[in-house]
Amino acid sequence: MEKQVRTRDVKLVPIGNSKGVRIPKPLLIKYGLKNSFLLEETEQGLLLRKKEDNKLSWEDTYKAMADEKENWDDFDTTLLDGLEDEEFEY
Repeated sequence: MEKQVRTRDVKLVPIGNSKGVRIPKPLLIKYGLKNSFLLEETEQGLLLRKKEDNKLSWEDTYKAMADEKENWDDFDTTLLDGLEDEEFEY
């Protein structure tokens, strides 16, 4: 089955001192484009694509930290460094 390529005739519109392209809402939804995305310059032309969300959730962060099997033996020493006796103002 051959991949269907759709083309659209779009115009550049002024945005301040720059120019922009209006992207139809159905395409924004279809490709998951939200507030920002990547603009990649390729040999074939410009490619717009969704940013990959690489942020870990708290749960994923906890799991990643647990997988590291870090040595926390000196953690108690850090806790007992005497700072808890100091007056601290925010």
